[in-house]
Amino acid sequence: MTIRIAAVGDVHLDQDVLGRFRPALERLPEQADVLLLAGDLTRHGTEAEARCVATEFGGLGVPVLAVLGNHDYHCDEVPQVIRVLEDAGITVLEGAGVVLETPGGRLGVAGVKGFGGGFAGRCASAFGEPEMKAFIQTTTGIADALGVALNELDSDFRVALTHYAPVPDTLAGEPLEIYPFLGSYLLGQAIDAAGADLAIHGHAHFGTERGVTPGGVRVRNVAHPVLKQAYSVYQLHERSGGIKVSAGGATGIR
Repeated sequence: MTIRIAAVGDVHLDQDVLGRFRPALERLPEQADVLLLAGDLTRHGTEAEARCVATEFGGLGVPVLAVLGNHDYHCDEVPQVIRVLEDAGITVLEGAGVVLETPGGRLGVAGVKGFGGGFAGRCASAFGEPEMKAFIQTTTGIADALGVALNELDSDFRVALTHYAPVPDTLAGEPLEIYPFLGSYLLGQAIDAAGADLAIHGHAHFGTERGVTPGGVRVRNVAHPVLKQAYSVYQLHERSGGIKVSAGGATGIR
């Protein structure tokens, strides 16, 4: 069994870049079985920008699953953004999962936006001021929701989709000072505890593409500034002893 997963994040769409991705996306059914969008789909999280996302990523001929990013929350229009995307056939995940039937098997995807907090040895903790406790409790709750959603997937392959990073590996290239605002080890722990075959995230524009959780799950940073193309394709292969992740090609704009 082989499933082809196209993914990209941090496209930050608005009217002035509408149409930038579409030529490459028109070829998507030849390249992949599903498209995953790893958040920051808009610049400021407005309903008008969400309509640009719906135009660009709707009606592609393959299922499109998405999580929102921090930019998509900025203008406090999240319900409107989600409604516009889902009206265009884009499934938005937040603490939920879906299972898709593909020619290569049943693909389960669980998604959350994620949140910050940092990574082992250099992370914040729920100690001290109420504001700090609330910050970490937000991350903990989101990570717990991801773990539950992954555990509930009944599928041949399982993928975790987030905006914030679950590991520091894919942040290499970003200033160390902002690592706590780019992701949290709690997301990685949830992914390892529940079990996944691949983790996809965005957010780190100056990071690197490849990483791995402490438990050995492959992680891919698909932020558009990292990929420098409309999307990348990853293949999940079932093999004796486990699942193999390989690059299945990429296409699109520079």
